[in-house]
Amino acid sequence: MSVAESHPIIEVTNLRKAYGPTIANDDVSFSVAPGAVHALLGENGAGKSTTMKLLSGLIRPDDGTIRIDGKPITLKSPRDAHAVGIQTAFQELTLIPDLTVLENMMLPKGPKNPLFMLKSSEAGRQVSAHFQSVGLSVDLGALASELDLATRQKIEIARAIFRDPRILLLDEPTSALTGDDVDWLGWVIADAKARGMTILFISHRIPEVRAFCDTLSILRNGKHVKSARVDEITDDEIIEMIIGRSVEATFPPRDSKPAHQEKPVLEAHNLSAGDKLRDISFALHPGQILGIAGLQGMGQKDLFTALFGDTHIDSGEMIVDGTPVHLRSPADALHPSIAIGLVPEERKTEGLFLTLTGKQNASLPVIARFRKGLLLNSEDEAEATAKAFEAVEVDERAQYLPVSAFSGGNQQKIAIAKWLVAQSRILLLFDPTRGIDVGTKQQLYTLMSEFVAAGGAILFHSTEVPELVHMSDRVGVLYEGRMTTWLDGDEITETGIIQAALGSARTAQETAA
Repeated sequence: MSVAESHPIIEVTNLRKAYGPTIANDDVSFSVAPGAVHALLGENGAGKSTTMKLLSGLIRPDDGTIRIDGKPITLKSPRDAHAVGIQTAFQELTLIPDLTVLENMMLPKGPKNPLFMLKSSEAGRQVSAHFQSVGLSVDLGALASELDLATRQKIEIARAIFRDPRILLLDEPTSALTGDDVDWLGWVIADAKARGMTILFISHRIPEVRAFCDTLSILRNGKHVKSARVDEITDDEIIEMIIGRSVEATFPPRDSKPAHQEKPVLEAHNLSAGDKLRDISFALHPGQILGIAGLQGMGQKDLFTALFGDTHIDSGEMIVDGTPVHLRSPADALHPSIAIGLVPEERKTEGLFLTLTGKQNASLPVIARFRKGLLLNSEDEAEATAKAFEAVEVDERAQYLPVSAFSGGNQQKIAIAKWLVAQSRILLLFDPTRGIDVGTKQQLYTLMSEFVAAGGAILFHSTEVPELVHMSDRVGVLYEGRMTTWLDGDEITETGIIQAALGSARTAQETAA
């Protein structure tokens, strides 16, 4: 019997969940056949992650029914979900930073001795064997906090599979993965499916859905829109159902300016910083989006944090408006004469305070500007943040609601809005669309174009190569910490970028832009 003809292993009917006046799920209904890989698609805030939390036992529905193998169940806690064979790998990583990889893998339980202490040697053998079976090579004694984001996400996935579930829930697992890591996940999913596991998979990347999934369901505004086989629906149909409108063009038209007449606003001369970055030179002009490409760990993060004053520059020069600058901290980058803003890789841990309101987050970098004597001029603060929220199309409730109450896409908009409040002239955007839905991506592309059209300048790193191709005036490719290739005009293609990122293109023009 085919996947489509099987009786459902997961069936949700009329699920409803509200948080005060905000309705996250509104009569959501869909089903998943045994052994299927089923994609759950929708914009940020469409109700996907809420559905995952309901199935994980983290929250309880206000109404509706969850059936597993045709039997109605009540999931009061994750333990109840585990009891019926459900495990979840969350987008918001649950690894404990101060515990080792082994200790994290064995939570909440592992082999114990008579004194109820973890049998480290036996646990180590079990985890080592499991990591080998899923093609993962990680030091079991390393602290989780010492690992990069992609490795932590892979461990999160490996831990869920280690618990041998019947049903595996993957909440945007590729938002932290690129290139070979995504291929690794595809292999892991195929292997789990071959062993009879049923997988519910959230992703914003349609090529992944086509590569990994059999069936899909689309949510919009908390409601179920459509379920279908992946091979029976086109990309355009998927996007239109996700955002509720037709898509004329994914990327906004831009007037590319290959020859910049104005003097550079930001330059790097033979810059070396961090563990990887070596002898980087470039020039960023007003009105320009300068793309930075590279496989994970090639020095791009060191570059962006060094230009924001958060990583020490070991040698070389950073120049703003023709004058060398020495940033001792991000506070120096915020000075009006420099005015650099950074949207970091991990918005929830590096870019935002989730318990503070959107207004507080947006005004915090330049809160001194809103002081009136010893007091805060709340009217001026509210006016400045309201203008920024309007520019990035964030609901006015961001003035008083905590950032944690907003979807991932709106959180990213708030992370960008604060640099509009700070009146930044230079934006350092590090993979700003990671984990963002297609509709919000379009909004951010338009915002980027409008920012540079108004005279701003953007240094832009993305793990999605088409973004670099369509949004950049020029692209520099990092390989092993060095800028090995510059691409201009018609040279900016997906093939050209990927070849250079793999080290197979021509070697470099390690010259300033």
